[in-house]
Amino acid sequence: MEQYKSSVSRSFQKNEGQDKILWDMERINNTLLTAFILTGIPYPLRLRTLFFVFFLLIYILTQLGNLLILITVWADPRLHARPMYIFLGVLSVIDMGISSIIVPRLMMNFTLGVKSIPFGGCVAQLYFYHFLGSTQCFLYTLMAYDRYLAICQPLHYPVLMTAKLSALLVAGAWVAGSIHGALQATLTFRLPYCGPNQVDYFFCDIPAVLRLACADTTVNELVTFVDIGVVVASCFFLILLSYILIIQAILRIHTADGRRRAFSTCGAHVTVVTVYYVPCAFIYLRPETNSPLDGAAALFPTVITPFLNPLIYTLRNQEVKLALKTMLRSPRTMSEV
Repeated sequence: MEQYKSSVSRSFQKNEGQDKILWDMERINNTLLTAFILTGIPYPLRLRTLFFVFFLLIYILTQLGNLLILITVWADPRLHARPMYIFLGVLSVIDMGISSIIVPRLMMNFTLGVKSIPFGGCVAQLYFYHFLGSTQCFLYTLMAYDRYLAICQPLHYPVLMTAKLSALLVAGAWVAGSIHGALQATLTFRLPYCGPNQVDYFFCDIPAVLRLACADTTVNELVTFVDIGVVVASCFFLILLSYILIIQAILRIHTADGRRRAFSTCGAHVTVVTVYYVPCAFIYLRPETNSPLDGAAALFPTVITPFLNPLIYTLRNQEVKLALKTMLRSPRTMSEV
């Protein structure tokens, strides 16, 4: 009799435990989030309009500047046949994409009302940001390799870096970037999100979104650290190696004018790479902390770098400036005729 009671008790407890698990799963399924609220970046309320106008101008100038470079490279036969400017045109497309993904949402932070983003919109924003961001990392590496060949192997450069090869390298960068973005988005949003929906950030990025997951995020954090760490570290190492070899080659140039032109050619790229990689390493390659500096650091790769790239590559590149002047002068000449 006692054994029967004990068996019934264990069966009842087992059923009760199963019912509790099913109830918890049902409760989670019923409370899964359908939208997130982006808290944005902190700012004094009296400066709301000023910040809105500032980022609106940044966005417009970013789009116009990169579009102008793209049109200039496409319109000048001397430029779009050379690998360096093929890479520059692709970089302009990426900068326009990153700016369009991030800045309009950032501007909404300076408007009245709740700044919500649908769950699907959050997935898309995270995917496209990491897709374009990692593609940009690969592209910076290709640009460094291109400069290495042009300066260190000038006689063999036309054979080693053809337009066809540069197009294949760019295609490979796009494919690798899309795989990276898909991996990060899939790993991040396979987790259930059923609790708070306030993302303490100005866009949907991995560290900020993972804090809201209703499950253990250890695997996600490890994979994110390794995946992004490998991409950033390998690209940065190859860029650094390229420029060490480039500097050695430049120092062997006997004429001061030759050294000046070589340094000028590479100076723009080094500036952009530094502005891009240092904040990315700060955000993703350190122990998990919710620092207010994360938002400030994220402004560099998402807002400032896309804005600066047209200025840096135009003002420091004589060939782009010459092609731009020629293009702007052509309509005037045609109208006079």
